[in-house]
Formats: sequence, structure tokens, C-alpha cells
Amino acid sequence: MKMNHKRLAWLVALFRAFGVRRFAAENEAPGEDLSCQSEVARSWRRLPVRRAALIGLAMTVCLLAGDVSGAASADKTSPEPLNRFPRMVQEYFVQRVRRVEARSDRRRAEIETRADAEAYVREVREKVQTSFGPWPEKTPLKPRVTGVVERDTYRVEKVIFESRPDFLVTANLYVPKGRKFPLPGVVGTCGHSVNGKAYQQYQSFSQGLARQGYVVLIFDPMSQGERLQYPGENLKSKIGAAVGEHLYAGNQQFLVGEFFGTWRAWDGIRALDYLLTREEVDPKHIGVTGNSGGGTMTTWLSAVESRWTMAAPGCFVTTFRRNLENELPADTEQCPPRALALGLDHSDFLAALAPKPIIILAKEMDYFDARGSEEAYNRLRRLYALLGMEDNIALSIGPSYHGYSQESREAMYRSFNRATGVSNAEREPELTIEKDETLWCAPRGQVCELNSRPIYSFTKEMSQALAQKRPKEFSEPQLRRVLAETFRLKGLSNPRTTDGAPEYRILRNWRSRGFPKRYWTTYLVETEPGIQAIAYRLSDEPLMSRPPRGQRQAILYVSHHSSDAELREEPLIREIIAAQPDAAFYACDVRGVGESRPDTCDENSFLQSYGCDYFYAIHSIMLDDPYVGQKTRDVLQVLAWLKGQGHEEIHLVAKGWGAFPATFAAVLSDDVKQVTLKNALTSYSDIAESETYAWPLSCLLPNVLEFFDLPDCYELLKKKNLRQIDPCGADGRALQENREK
Repeated sequence: MKMNHKRLAWLVALFRAFGVRRFAAENEAPGEDLSCQSEVARSWRRLPVRRAALIGLAMTVCLLAGDVSGAASADKTSPEPLNRFPRMVQEYFVQRVRRVEARSDRRRAEIETRADAEAYVREVREKVQTSFGPWPEKTPLKPRVTGVVERDTYRVEKVIFESRPDFLVTANLYVPKGRKFPLPGVVGTCGHSVNGKAYQQYQSFSQGLARQGYVVLIFDPMSQGERLQYPGENLKSKIGAAVGEHLYAGNQQFLVGEFFGTWRAWDGIRALDYLLTREEVDPKHIGVTGNSGGGTMTTWLSAVESRWTMAAPGCFVTTFRRNLENELPADTEQCPPRALALGLDHSDFLAALAPKPIIILAKEMDYFDARGSEEAYNRLRRLYALLGMEDNIALSIGPSYHGYSQESREAMYRSFNRATGVSNAEREPELTIEKDETLWCAPRGQVCELNSRPIYSFTKEMSQALAQKRPKEFSEPQLRRVLAETFRLKGLSNPRTTDGAPEYRILRNWRSRGFPKRYWTTYLVETEPGIQAIAYRLSDEPLMSRPPRGQRQAILYVSHHSSDAELREEPLIREIIAAQPDAAFYACDVRGVGESRPDTCDENSFLQSYGCDYFYAIHSIMLDDPYVGQKTRDVLQVLAWLKGQGHEEIHLVAKGWGAFPATFAAVLSDDVKQVTLKNALTSYSDIAESETYAWPLSCLLPNVLEFFDLPDCYELLKKKNLRQIDPCGADGRALQENREK
């Protein structure tokens, strides 16, 4: 810590007065005249010892704390933004998911008879359809074989079909030679391999099954293999193949009420449709298997499609709670909307296929927690036992790391062979791995060159269609009703004081942070159990207690990323304070930013596409409680708290990410009389109808475009003197900046 010369001299004098000679000696400048301090020292010595000690300690703390004014300090370096509650959001979600799991466990405990078990299977099937549906209409597959690779005991046909009109799916069909048809069929689903179906482990299980007498269709997932959705130069992804594109397309789809996992599952259903057109395939024996992301799709497909007769999901099945507690992010398609709100867990998606044969393939050293795999298996074993088919459920935990390695593939072979009787092989046959190019269906390995529609074009089309169906304008009661339903505003549960305002805490004052006013006080406003919005009150006088009453007007600034940093760096704040000198000023961090910015998932992951901000946004969608809605509730509760302190006319100011909850709260609150938004998004439609965008999932509202868009809110807020400063488009850039470019 650096101290200016004058402050150091005062410290030396104080410590001399208390007899702390060592500090004085070490910090006294050579030849320095401290005579001006002598009277101070004599005065302190005349005080009673205890009183002098207390006052001296207080003065020393103040001096050590530094200059309390807003003027520039000797140290020009800005401090790191405050973040005193980095675990708050994580523990809040853990508690919510634990409650969900406890309710679901109580429901499972009620299953005591075969009839109960059968009813439970029907129940989870219905819930899964609620999460994944509705489904599109089946359209012609228009399959074509673009080439054949002949091998010793099988051939590989290169197949392209349309899962949706002009939406091409590339697949390899492994057909055994020298066998009597029909034979059991298997659909293979890929994990997050950049080269999709050509990945060595996925070639291996496809070829291994074919050599044992199975007809196998393995297809490329969207954004992998030959199906990049955002191809750039040299046919490489502009976003990042596999996970990168999945998140990018999937987050955008939420705006129009679509789920990327449903699109992925639909590809699998249509792959099955194609497989069943082949005369080589026996429809009485149809399996599905895959690993990692393919294990995800095997699990989902087991629940949404009834034609399977056996399944083997690998390196995925655990519990939602384990993934959350272990801070393990998952792709968009791995987090079904409302799944947690419906009480579903991984085991339930497999229960939907009961009592057909299933083997869960797990790994002891996998990041998908094997404890959760065992918990899922034990739930299913009890269910299968009540259905009289306990031998049809199995668990294999291999000793190695994540992957569809040989021990897992062999466990799958044995399970499928028991179900079909097609082979008695216990071990994997010898394999020959092909080069990627050998298995390509498109001439240069990308269907974009065959005019396949990219997924974002469908999202744009849906957005435009929804715009035609939405009301052209809203009355204030209409829009408020829509927002209230969307944000679950009925029956808010949070501690309240006797006067009806939310409960709050008052934190000890810290040293100056270079804010626009000399003093600042931190209040933790309890917006619901386990969550506090962090509010700073700036003032010209010291304040260590509740906010003073007597000011009807107040300004509430809702931060973009950090109130602490923006109070120093955002010029709009000083402008607003200067324009309303008689108004009390507060700045607020809602959950998940600033003082409660999470430190989970990975080091400094907050702004990463797969980081902690995304992590809680996607869990919020599974809880059917949008993250931006939770933040809106925070703002509304802070507004209620301000009213409880006597502030009845609020000027709500927000920037960037903070503009979303501020906008919604301003529409809903009668106490907001004026609104200023800086860098607010122009419209959700702009994101939904753009190929590229820059806003995170935490700012997006699922299915919003079925009901309203941001301009509907802005129009109503004109009555509250809305001022928009540098609004931003889908790319996150201010419109003026885009015009200049």
C-alpha cells in the first residue's frame, strides 16, 4: 500500500504518541522536521489511556485506509473489482437442485408395485415429451448413396438424407457380408468429435458391431464431421466445431422456443426411420448407442422414441445434481428445458424405455461422476425389479478415463448379443480404421457445398413468423401480465422486515474506491432465500447505518458487470449524479455479476462461452426459471427496499447486461418514474435473425419471441421518460459504431 508524505507524517506522530517507537523510527524521513506534530503528541498523551488508545486506533485505521475523498489517490492503478460473494450463486443453485432431487426421490419411493412402476414409466414419458416437444412433421428423407467402401466382412455405404427439408445429414451404413438377412440394426450417435462419425472410437464400435452381424447406421451430429453450420475459409468452422457451434446455435434457438437437443434427437429419429427402410434390418431388434455427447443422445432417444429394443449410453449417465455440484458445464443439448422443474433426472430418460435391455457404460476416472452413474443404476434396478425384468438393466464401470474405449465397447457388444442372440462374441474383433476422407459422403467432406440449409436460417425464419403472430402493440397491463407470468413473480419468497420491505444487512465500510462521492455504504438486500443483491449508497457524509430518510427521489444504477468498477469508470454515472444532485444515489449488482460474480467451473471462466455465467443460465432453463428473470426479481426487490427507505420516485439507470432486468423491472414497477439505458440490446429479434451475435445466454429469454420483444418494452417506457444511449445490435456493438464501420 502506498501512502503520501503528509499521511505518513501523521502516522509517525500518532505512533510516537502511543510509544510505538519502532514504526516511527523506521518511517521517519532523515532530517524531517516533525515539530508540527509535537503538539498533537502531547495532546494525545494527556488523554486517559483507554480513550486515547481507542481514538488513536480509529484514527490509525482511517489513515491506513487512505484518502476517503473521490479525488485521485497517489496510486493511479485501479483496484480489482470487488467480489466478496463468489460462491453465492453456486450454493443457491445447489440448494434448489437438491430440493428437486429430494422431491423426485420421494416420488420414486412411492413406487411399490408393478402397477406403480408401469404408471411411473408412463409419467416420465409424458414429462419428457413436455420437455422436448412439440416435434416437427416428418418429411421425405430423400436418401441417396454417394459411394460404397467394400471391405472383407462388411461394406460401408455413404448415405445422405434430409431430416428436415434441405437439412442434410451425412451417415455411414455398415452392412455385414455373407449373412442371412434381416439382421439386428443399431443407430450410432457420436460424441463431440470434430470429425464426427470418422472418429476412431466411433468407427471402432460401428465396425465391431458389423463384424458380429449388425447393420449399423452412424451419422454426423450437427456441427461435426461433414455438417458444419458456420463454415468459413477452408471449410473450417468460424465459431468452433462441435461444442462451440452447439452452444452458439442452441442459445440462439431458445429465443424462438426451440431446443437444440430436440433437433439433435430428431436427427436420430430420422436416422432410425432410414435404417428401418433397409431390407437388411430386422425391426424387432433395434439398438442405439453412443458415448459422451453420443451417450447424451442415446439417453434422450431412449425416452423420446419407443421403437428401440435396447440401448447402451456411454460416459454420460449420472445425475443433474452431481454435475452441478462438481461444476461441470454441459452443452445446450445436454440440458433439456424444464427437465429439473418436471422432476426428471438422467435415470428417468432411461426409465422411459423400461423394461427393455439397457446397459449404462461409465468410467471410474470420468468427469461424469461414477457415483451418479451408480445412483441412476440403483434407481433403475428397483424399477426393473418391480417390472419383473431386473436382468435387463446393467451397469459397467470401466477403469479408465472418458471415452468409448475397448472395455466399454465390449460390454456393449455382450449386452446387445444377449438381447439379440446374433453373436456369442465376448471380445472385440480385429478392426481396420479408415481415413476420414474414405468415409466422406460429400465430395469435399462438407454438406454446405451441397446447399444444405444452416441451422440459423431456420431460427431466422421462425423469428419472422412469430413476429407476424405477435400483437402489434401492448397495453401496460397486458405486457405486465406477460412479464409476471414469464418471471414467476407470484408468491415471491424472501425475508421481509416489519414494514414490508425486504430484509437487508449493512456491511462495514471499506476504504475509498475512487467513487464519485466521498463515502459509500454496502447493503445486502435479500431478494430471496440464499440470494442478496449488493447495493452501494454513495454519500457526502459518513454512513454506517440504515439509509437516511427524507429524500423522495433516488437513482438506482444496475451494473453491466460490476458496480464497483463502473462507479469509477462509467462517465454516465457522474453525469446522472450531477444532473440530480438532490437525489440519493445507489448502484446495484444483481446475482451473478460484480460482487457475486461466480468463480466456478474453471479459472476466470465467467466470460467464456462454456463458463460459469452460461452454467447458471442453462440450469435456470432446466429449472424453468430464466436467469434474466431471476435478475429482474432482484431489481424489483431492491426497488421495494428503496421504497421502504422512503424513496418513492426512482430514476432507474442501467448499462449493457444490466439493461435487461432494468427494462423489465421498469415496466413492472410503479415506483420507477424515469429510465436511462446505455448499450441496451435493440431487440431479441435482431439476435434471432442474425447469423452471428455477441450476447450471452444469461441475457436471453427463452421463447420470448412468441409473446413480445424488447421494443414493446421500450415503447411503454417512453411514458417514463426513457432515454436510450448508444443502443447495441446483435453483435454487441453500438449502432453508431456499426454505422462508422
